[in-house]
Amino acid sequence: MQEFLKKIHWLGHASFRIEGSKILYIDPFEIKKGPQADIILISHEHYDHCSPEDAKKIQGPDTVIVTEKDSKKKLSGEVKTLAPNEVIEVKGVKIKAIPAYNVAKDFHPKKKGWIGFFIEMDGFTLYHTGDSDLIPEMEGLRPDVAFLPVSGTYVMDASMAAEAALKIQPKVVIPMHYGSFIGSTSDANRLKEALKGRIEVVILKKE
Repeated sequence: MQEFLKKIHWLGHASFRIEGSKILYIDPFEIKKGPQADIILISHEHYDHCSPEDAKKIQGPDTVIVTEKDSKKKLSGEVKTLAPNEVIEVKGVKIKAIPAYNVAKDFHPKKKGWIGFFIEMDGFTLYHTGDSDLIPEMEGLRPDVAFLPVSGTYVMDASMAAEAALKIQPKVVIPMHYGSFIGSTSDANRLKEALKGRIEVVILKKE
């Protein structure tokens, strides 16, 4: 598990690169040019998650983008769409779309059909919530790694993320959705403190 964690790179905000048997990016936003992507996952159409300019920095002729219907309109290349609860396999990586939405606010309505991702790759499972609050669909997912937002306002805050972690039951939580234009490292630290002794929280340095 510790070796696999070394393959996960936080690129700021909700953006990650996983360097396994395939190079997989999630929600690239304000990133530096990096290794060419085999797969790019984009959770929804908001500019800080669906950034065509950033996708192009890592897109090659064989890159496959997996996203939802609204983001597809903004992207080019090979783009596959998923609705909530649908599953696709791309280049040996299994990807399930998990619903992502707000419960008591309207920034990410459930009716939009925006998504998070449950990923099976190299014998490990990862769950990136996308922009979501704590929702019933998270119950019992049990991934090896869960990427949880902590900034509040548009998504979960640290206390709600701690509740979500206890429902999801991952082995490791990596905080996200902070340190760009909203949220700070103190939010990530609050999540770590809330889960102390129950679930391991790994705070990554931005690359």
